[in-house]
Amino acid sequence: MRITTNAMMPDQTANSTTMMPAQPLASRRYDLDWLRVFAIMILLFYHTGMIYVSWGWHIQSQETSIVFETVMRWLHRWRMPLLFFISGAGTFFALRKRSYGAYASERFKRLFVPLIFGMFVIVPPQIYLEWLFRGRFSGSYAEFYPNVFRFQPYHDGGTGGAFSWHHLWFICYLFLYSLLSIPFFMFIRSAGGQRFVDRIERLTARKGGALWLGLLIFISQLMTRPFYPDETHALLNDWAYFVENLLLFWLGYILVSRPVFWQQLADQGRIFLVATLFFTAIMYAMPPLFSFDRIENELPLDVTYFFNNLMLMWASVLLSVGYSYRYVNRNHRLLPYLNEAVYPFYILHQTVIVMIGYWVLTQNFGVYGGFLFTSLATLLVCAGLYWFLIRPFRLTRFLFGMKS
Repeated sequence: MRITTNAMMPDQTANSTTMMPAQPLASRRYDLDWLRVFAIMILLFYHTGMIYVSWGWHIQSQETSIVFETVMRWLHRWRMPLLFFISGAGTFFALRKRSYGAYASERFKRLFVPLIFGMFVIVPPQIYLEWLFRGRFSGSYAEFYPNVFRFQPYHDGGTGGAFSWHHLWFICYLFLYSLLSIPFFMFIRSAGGQRFVDRIERLTARKGGALWLGLLIFISQLMTRPFYPDETHALLNDWAYFVENLLLFWLGYILVSRPVFWQQLADQGRIFLVATLFFTAIMYAMPPLFSFDRIENELPLDVTYFFNNLMLMWASVLLSVGYSYRYVNRNHRLLPYLNEAVYPFYILHQTVIVMIGYWVLTQNFGVYGGFLFTSLATLLVCAGLYWFLIRPFRLTRFLFGMKS
């Protein structure tokens, strides 16, 4: 029974009894803001690249690029895990200034409202264009849109209905993590929870000790992947992947909760770099040596490959957080603007990619020309929509999860 997910293809105010760290904490980690902006920019290029690989996407070029596939196989292990880790870290800072009730209310407004808005407004154009692309539908968008209200779930490949959260699965999962984790946050802030964090601190103080925390994720996957082997982003049949990212969310919360963790990860950055390079080499070496078919169907190879890729994921996250704290933990006059814009940008970007990419595929751009044109055009269109239609108005700010 395989546990590897898609081996051939890769594809968010304490009360008076709160136990707080003795060392003073900064009010913000600017490096995490920079990392978030960078990761979501990478996401734009990743999703544009999905048009030009052989794994299957909403719209797809007949010409594909092995270069894109090689790079994106690595990015798949890094981009979303990093965003979940950063989201957990951001939650720690949010709860320093809010009660749990205020935090839950804010999560509802900033996550649930954009999710529902996105499912009825942002995502349907993607499904419509996919149906046109696959020859499943030939009418206008006005004729297509009533299909959304049939509430029939969409399935990959344009089958099923027209109701989906598509790339907004990240927002859905993050909303659920935020609410379901409140008892965990309460435990961590208790005396018993702080003793638990003390043990983690002793572990991470050892050279490369934080890497051992990746075993928690691996054990969780050994218990769940045999039953839910695929990443579906559909929640109800995605429990292994759901647990994996929940643990990343929790680890982000814990590993930002004390300044000593910040310094430990920064000081051990070279160790995490070596580990990342080591696991990367194995990830790229195993398929040519054994073939994906053998890896998926021979249990020892399957478990080895899966363990390696999980450790690559974790090492690359630690590397990113450690080095960013060392080198970019500083404010800049552009950062507040970028930090505010990045969330609406995430909500918009995939729909804009599909709309522009649909037209690009009718032209003679080629793989790399089409990729470059679609990426840059998407960046400009999303920036324009944000600046002129979302940022200035209270209603659109609310619908896109921005602060008033």
